[in-house]
Amino acid sequence: MVIKVHGPVQSPAVLKVIACLKEKELDFELVHVNLPAGDHKKEPLISLNPFGQVPAFEDGDLKLFESRAITQYIAHTYADKGNELLPNDPKEMAIMYVWMEVESTKFDTPGFNLSFEIALKPLFFGVATDEAAVTENEEKLGKVLDVYESRLKESKYLGGESFTLADLHHIPVANYLMGTKVKSLFDCRPHVSDWCADILARPAWSKALDYLSAETEKLPHEYGLCISRLINMG
Repeated sequence: MVIKVHGPVQSPAVLKVIACLKEKELDFELVHVNLPAGDHKKEPLISLNPFGQVPAFEDGDLKLFESRAITQYIAHTYADKGNELLPNDPKEMAIMYVWMEVESTKFDTPGFNLSFEIALKPLFFGVATDEAAVTENEEKLGKVLDVYESRLKESKYLGGESFTLADLHHIPVANYLMGTKVKSLFDCRPHVSDWCADILARPAWSKALDYLSAETEKLPHEYGLCISRLINMG
C-alpha cells in the first residue's frame, strides 16, 4: 500500500512528515488540502483527523494524525530504511524525548506564530502582519534559544551527538524563519547558529524542498505563486 500524507505542501507540520519520509527514503503520495478553502474541515480529511487539522497520514490500514506521532511511527516502523533517526541506547532515547517535548511545548508556538505572522499570513490569507504579536513572540523565542545555546555547547545536536527526531522537528519552522528578520535570533547565538545551519543542510531536507517546489507547480497559479515566494524566503 502507498503511504499517503494529507495536507497543504507548505504547512510546517506537513513538511515535518515529508522531511522524515525523505530521511527514510520512503515513497509516498501527497493529497493536497486547501486550507483557505476550508478543506481541512470537510471530507475526506475530517474522517482522518476529527480535529480538522493537518497533516493526516495513511500507511495501509493505519490512519494517524499529529505530525510528531507520525514521525515517530515512521522512524520506528522503518528503522532499517534510510538514515537512523532514533538512538539505540535507552538513556539517549530518553534525552531525545526530552528535547522533542521541548520543541513541542516551548519552541513550536513562538516559532510557528512568527512564521505565520511574517510569512504565511500575508501570503496565503492576505492579512497584514501583527507587529505586536511578532515582538511578543520574538521575546519568547529568544528565551527558548538561550536554553538551546547552553544545551548545544554540550552536544552537537539537541539529543546528543547524532541527528534525531528532536532536531528534525525544528527544521520546517526554522527554514521559514531564516528568510525573515527573526534569523538574527539564531545568528547571535553561535552554537544555535551552527546547529541550525547543520540541520538545514541535510540532503533529505534539500530533497523535501525540491519536492515542495515540484508540488507547487501542480497547484493553481495564484496559490502556487504564494508558495514559491514562501520557498524563496527560506
